[in-house]
Amino acid sequence: MAVAAAQELDELCYLSAQAMGSLTVSEHFHVIKLLGEGSYGKVMLAVHRKRGSPMALKFFPRESTTLASFLREYNLSLSYCTHPSLTRALGIFFSTPDYYVFAQQAGLYGDLYSVIVSEEGMEEERIQRVMAQLSGAVTHLHSLGFVHRDIKPENIFLCDSSCRWVKLGDFGLARAVGSTVRAVWYESPFCTPEVGPAKEAEKEWERRQEEGTEEEMEDTWITVEPGIDSWALGMLTYCLLTGCFPWEESTHDDRRYRKYEEWFEIERAHDKTDCYAIMEERYRENPPPSQFHGIGSLAMALFKELLNPEPKQRGSPEEILSYLGGPWLLGSEREQRRRAQEAQKEAQKVSETGGLKDELLREGKGER
Repeated sequence: MAVAAAQELDELCYLSAQAMGSLTVSEHFHVIKLLGEGSYGKVMLAVHRKRGSPMALKFFPRESTTLASFLREYNLSLSYCTHPSLTRALGIFFSTPDYYVFAQQAGLYGDLYSVIVSEEGMEEERIQRVMAQLSGAVTHLHSLGFVHRDIKPENIFLCDSSCRWVKLGDFGLARAVGSTVRAVWYESPFCTPEVGPAKEAEKEWERRQEEGTEEEMEDTWITVEPGIDSWALGMLTYCLLTGCFPWEESTHDDRRYRKYEEWFEIERAHDKTDCYAIMEERYRENPPPSQFHGIGSLAMALFKELLNPEPKQRGSPEEILSYLGGPWLLGSEREQRRRAQEAQKEAQKVSETGGLKDELLREGKGER
């Protein structure tokens, strides 16, 4: 399927290249404000002058963007992003003297990054709403043979202020499953452990340059797998729960990541189907690293699925759905347990009172 999807996308790009025209933005759109910008270019909120409909115009500088990469992102968003939590292109694409431009659905309430409170995160109910939607969106994308490869708060757009409807966007790095890409190292927890060799190669190349060795740096290549997105979803979940990240980079150079990997190796021996009560008991013997101390057993089980150092053994985005509904933070887990114990005591009290009433009724009947 992945090969077929890649070939179909290439064909769509070829056909759309023949139909691409030039427009003057001001003649067809009323540009309202800047929604966001980055290395790719910028996104502007605009209203179509004839239709009166709001939309986001994504501008790609022609001097730094190839036509092929522009058309790939446009056609992928237009033809494959049919899930309600994927940002979809609107069928309008054109060029100006300085930019390639296409129109897409607008997230009028900003991005997810703007509502995360530093060192605090978000409310659990909102977090689970967000992750449920992203689970479906990414699962849909994978089913069509593509991996997003750039899931992060800045690429998740809000359609309302309560996160009841979010959309994953920015498909510039999306590639077909099984394709080979150059491994690019960057210092971020979203960068997967399997890209670590690229960092080592870069360090070796820098060392040789200091020694005066004149040679080009050899590229490190990796295969695009769905586990890349699973890792990013795990990182996103932690970020939403805590307002920070568990480590700075996913290599042994990072002490906090190294501690996590050591803990994970011990946990690997246990069956993932262990019930949460058993896991909670086991965590007393093998406590998670300190950065996870506020996380409940249900969320830790989810992290074991998504943040598996081995890419081929990571859980799929769809498995997030199995962990919804229960508490993800230790404090709310304890509160739920306290309420359950109180309810159990109350039920027992009612049961005992009911039994006493029955006994009194029987004695009364005997006296008569």
